[in-house]
Amino acid sequence: MAVSDVPVDLDRDEAREAAARELSNPAYVSGDPNPLERALEWVLDRLGELLAGAAGMSGITAITILVVVAVIIVIVIRLRAGRTAGSARSRRGEVFDAVLTAAEHRAAAERAAAAGDLAEAVRERFRAVVRELEQRGVLDPRAGRTVDEVAIEAGQALPVLAADLRGAAVQFDDVWYGGRPATEQGYRQLVAVDDRVRG
Repeated sequence: MAVSDVPVDLDRDEAREAAARELSNPAYVSGDPNPLERALEWVLDRLGELLAGAAGMSGITAITILVVVAVIIVIVIRLRAGRTAGSARSRRGEVFDAVLTAAEHRAAAERAAAAGDLAEAVRERFRAVVRELEQRGVLDPRAGRTVDEVAIEAGQALPVLAADLRGAAVQFDDVWYGGRPATEQGYRQLVAVDDRVRG
């Protein structure tokens, strides 16, 4: 159908039919189930067979089979959830997702603050602090370092700034992972920590 053949004004029924025709296009639907769907289907088939066979078994045997199946399902779910949570925990608190200098992070922080995006300003200013510490040789550059690791490692190297660095890390975590709103005062505290690190 050419574009010029499509009516401009459709009533509700015509629009629904046009949408149904479009969505029935095979390009939108994959006929093959994904591996998880296939595995789930297999498990459900086996469970159905067990339950069908349990009708002829004694009550204790049927209950034992059901309990074993339930325990297996719980174990699989917990293992899968634990793997996902572990992956999320390993990413939680990571500082960087790009390679910029301390000055570039400072500039990005100031732009974000000027635009009213204080959460981004907090993140970029903390990144500036970390890059400054790396550029000065206080911290070794390392991918995947978390804010807590920054506070601990840099605090050990610069005990006079340990409390400031810990406060900066807590603020970063609170804003980015704790759901707390960033504030102008909090951002200014990070600027002060950055200035002390530079000094």
